Amino acid sequence: MTQYPYGPLALCAMGALASTGAAAQGYPAKPVRIVVPFAAGGPADIYARYLGQRLQEPTGQSFVIENRPGAGSIIGTDLVAKSPADGYTLLLMSNTHTVNESLIPKKPFALMKDFAPVAPINYSDLLLVVHPSLPVKSVKELLALAKAKPKGLNYASSGAGTPYHMAGELFKAMGGVDIVHIPHKGSSEARTSVMSGQVELMLDAITTMAQLAKAGRVRALATTGLQRSSVTPELPTVAEAGVPGYEATIWLGVMAPVNTPRAVLDRLNGEITKITSRADVRKTWGEQGAVSMTMSVGEFEKYLQADIAKWARVVKVSGARADQ
Repeated sequence: MTQYPYGPLALCAMGALASTGAAAQGYPAKPVRIVVPFAAGGPADIYARYLGQRLQEPTGQSFVIENRPGAGSIIGTDLVAKSPADGYTLLLMSNTHTVNESLIPKKPFALMKDFAPVAPINYSDLLLVVHPSLPVKSVKELLALAKAKPKGLNYASSGAGTPYHMAGELFKAMGGVDIVHIPHKGSSEARTSVMSGQVELMLDAITTMAQLAKAGRVRALATTGLQRSSVTPELPTVAEAGVPGYEATIWLGVMAPVNTPRAVLDRLNGEITKITSRADVRKTWGEQGAVSMTMSVGEFEKYLQADIAKWARVVKVSGARADQ
């Protein structure tokens, strides 16, 4: 009888590892779907398409963008959580997801339990804008008006838990004002509400709002980063202009269903990092107000954990709720 140096269980485990390695080595062998759990036209949709186009050349496969908005990103995110862990369905996520871990604890998934980190993409400041008819031209004037009219001013967002919502709640808490949150189905709809004058103000991604401000569709008051943006250097930061210590940004990244083979995660991370590290990409994004982010899978995991903890503190301090 032939003697094997390993028992049957060990042989099965080795076979599974070998097949996983082989599958990862040939990845991707068919088109990959990137689910964007937000409406079309916003930063997540725009940069998902930018990334998908540039992943096609090195991989030889199409990266198809699928918008599945709804319930503050939960519908599309849950779709990915329930997809096979083979690398062919990915999630385009943002800090909406890290916020929702504390803002909406009762979800059909948990971010760090049901997903595996892949790579970050970029981050950008937000732009605090008001409708031109509002009689304010600075953050201090806006604060004064809001304090004189409690609940008399409304701010738009693309939904509960989004960076625009949390930036508004943080502005309320740190600025000592009571403005009313008006959630919309997507950032494009929220933007339209402010431009039409239906809602007085918004904190929106600079990558999508800066051109509208320059065209006079809205009046820009300040940016939300720690330093002035190169896109609007004439504008102060919110912290400079009247709310010391204020900071809010929007960042984007990619995750996959948990148990996706590590070799697949590393392949995706490597290809995405090559794109976000390119000088031409950095230049193009920089002109739009976005800054490339590059991290290993492990570094991105730590970043996500820290961001979840950060927003849990903001949710607690601001008193923000998903039903506001």
